[in-house]
Amino acid sequence: MARLAAAVSALSFAAAVSAHGHVQSVTADGVTYSGGIPHGAPADAVGWSANNQDNGFVEPNSYGSPDIACHKSGRPANNAAVVSAGSSVTLQWDTWPESHKGPVIDYIAPCNGDCSSVSPGSLSFVKIAESGLLEGSNPGHWAADELIANGNSWTVQIPSNLAPGGYVLRHEIIALHSGGQPNGAQSYPQCINLEVTGSGSATPNGVPATSFYTANDPGIVFNLYQNFDSYPMPGPPLWQG
Repeated sequence: MARLAAAVSALSFAAAVSAHGHVQSVTADGVTYSGGIPHGAPADAVGWSANNQDNGFVEPNSYGSPDIACHKSGRPANNAAVVSAGSSVTLQWDTWPESHKGPVIDYIAPCNGDCSSVSPGSLSFVKIAESGLLEGSNPGHWAADELIANGNSWTVQIPSNLAPGGYVLRHEIIALHSGGQPNGAQSYPQCINLEVTGSGSATPNGVPATSFYTANDPGIVFNLYQNFDSYPMPGPPLWQG
């Protein structure tokens, strides 16, 4: 009986782990790039590597760690997706579970040099897009549901006035299926190197990712399984450029 219980537990864990996803590819200005491990070699990838091959997440108690920037032990890609300011970047996930409802948030940070050599703790991000609760409650219809409906893809527009140069796009889903309990929300940040072109002059003056959230923020501790009519988006306000 003990062996059977252990086997069932292991299978349940494996099923839960396999449910989460990664950014498989990135499309910018008509060109598609590898999203990185596990979908491409670091040499040709634009997505950062990280120790999230177990499909794990960053928990609220780790929001003070650099892991919240670009996932666990995030390491920059050598390549960058070239995108003109004002156009869009589409991020294709390999999968995302329907149960993992929550907001989708996008940030950007200048590298001030070569993005392939920056550390996650050195980046200062501004928020350029956010989408949370769309309608309903208990549990409601969320941005993550729209991502699934769009074939597990998400499109974010790069600010049109952004100065040319190297940037890190931080794309994040916060899953709230366990958010009603302390330390229950699950952050899934993915970082992508961009080379922005154009004639803009705006340079973001942001904050480190460790300043985005606290474990007690109302948008982090949030019970999906009750009646509500709004959702307090976590993180800094949208950048106005």
